[in-house]
Amino acid sequence: MSRPLPPSYKTRNWPAYNEALKQRASLTIWFDPDMVWVPP
Repeated sequence: MSRPLPPSYKTRNWPAYNEALKQRASLTIWFDPDMVWVPP
């Protein structure tokens, strides 16, 4: 017996979808000025 196909979803709001993909791939780095690295 074959398996039923999973439901397919259609993107209706492409601008929002593209923005979500951009945000998902973004790398945000926060620098804390109070944090100081001192070599050992």
